[in-house]
Amino acid sequence: MTLGRGLTKIAGWAVLLALAVTLASCRSGEYEYQNYGIDAFETASLESLTYYTFLNTKTAASLKNLGEHEAYKKKKEWTGVDVYFIHPEHDYSFQLLLTSHDLPDIIEAGWITLPGGPEKYLSDGKIIRLNEYLDQYAPNFSKLLNEHPEYRKLISTDDGSIYAFPFLRGDPFLQTFRGLAIRKDWLDNLSMNIPETIDEWHAVLKAFKEQDPNRNGKADEIPLSIRWEDLGFLSAWGIKRDFYQVDGEVKYGLIEPEFRQYIATLKLWYDEGLIDPEFMVTDNRLRAVKLTADTLGSQYSYTIGRENESMKGIHPTFEMIAAPNPVLNKGDKPLIGQQDPMYTGYGAAITTSADDIPGLVRWMDFNYGEEGGLLFNFGIEGESYTMMDGYPTFKQTIWEDAAELDRYILSSSYGPFVQDKRWMEQKADRLKNGRNSLETWMNADNNRHLPPLSPNEKERSELDTIMSDINLYAAEALNKFILGVEPLDHYDQFLITLKQMGIERAIAIQQAALDRFHNR
Repeated sequence: MTLGRGLTKIAGWAVLLALAVTLASCRSGEYEYQNYGIDAFETASLESLTYYTFLNTKTAASLKNLGEHEAYKKKKEWTGVDVYFIHPEHDYSFQLLLTSHDLPDIIEAGWITLPGGPEKYLSDGKIIRLNEYLDQYAPNFSKLLNEHPEYRKLISTDDGSIYAFPFLRGDPFLQTFRGLAIRKDWLDNLSMNIPETIDEWHAVLKAFKEQDPNRNGKADEIPLSIRWEDLGFLSAWGIKRDFYQVDGEVKYGLIEPEFRQYIATLKLWYDEGLIDPEFMVTDNRLRAVKLTADTLGSQYSYTIGRENESMKGIHPTFEMIAAPNPVLNKGDKPLIGQQDPMYTGYGAAITTSADDIPGLVRWMDFNYGEEGGLLFNFGIEGESYTMMDGYPTFKQTIWEDAAELDRYILSSSYGPFVQDKRWMEQKADRLKNGRNSLETWMNADNNRHLPPLSPNEKERSELDTIMSDINLYAAEALNKFILGVEPLDHYDQFLITLKQMGIERAIAIQQAALDRFHNR
């Protein structure tokens, strides 16, 4: 793209979207990729490009534009390519953008979740199919896909088209970050072990309620804070609250017999005063307040390390620890736990408005090489990390300022690169019970999770309509069952209503999408 054309396009988008765009000075030049164990790239003459992406909350706390990010500043230094980042303020800006005939060179988005999915934007001529460019212009990325064929399957459409340079979680250690957490100091006060089964959980929660585990002489303990939709205890029955699979057959948790047992269990616990009476309105902030007041004993959590850190100096014996994914029978392996997919559908696509597709592919491919991977995961050697025995080790000063960390790395959020396990290892190790919590929650079979699926445009529209209505109805109905407003004897009518609302059709749509995924 020439500088003049780039500036003209940016001015047009500013009028169309009313977006604030920070422009850096542009310099022309060529760049040459280094050899990362494969053939060196040929020299390219890309001078500048336009890049449209939402600015995530973590990065926005310290930067107004990704052009200020240290990793992108270093990439510019290495490649000689200026990038004009465009950050929309609203979701409707993105939809408006896609109606334009003059698009940015690159659009970073969650393509699978968009109406019609990536197939629509390929067929509408908005983004390009990358397959034909990868072998010649993206050796790093091609090498990655050849070494990990499961990645290729995840990032392709049903017809095999690769449409974006993806954000990939490069290790199972990065896919799990939530689970049940319990007060170890309360357990110690009562001489009880960490519960593993539903029956053991019931016994512990009753003890939390009745035996004054916080030792303040008051009956002020809240044994458990959880919502029915949290995966936590569902693992004991091997189901999810939404869609999952068993041996290739798609199921929907709410209509399975096990889900009725799960809701009956929560109702029993609620009736016995074991669940926070404010569970419907309690969020992370309110849970933190109850922890600080030393009244909350367990929860569905992803902040164990931070909670332990935040209570230092407030409560000297406070300790939250991860609990295993529950089972019904002692010694069973949990069938399912929280686990995000390696690929969530998020990536950077090259649009059909781009002039220099080979140059853009080369520029994107840098992120998937050794130096690009280190840059986006750890920042700049000597500034944010040092290499110790081959291990990129963050500097202590970087951890002391969260904003500074987010100025150097993108591994704490997302972007078009492979997230490195070693950044999470270091983050977890800094927090008390941090690594323990992740390793504990990872211990589940997890074969029942669905991969990211791609219903076609018609299917997606129908599925979204059905599930929007069902989700609203189910949330209200299930809370009524737990609260006792609606007797469990009416659960059969609840199931009938779900079928009348089209849940069987929704399952069929997901089954067709899963079948197509397996045939990729």
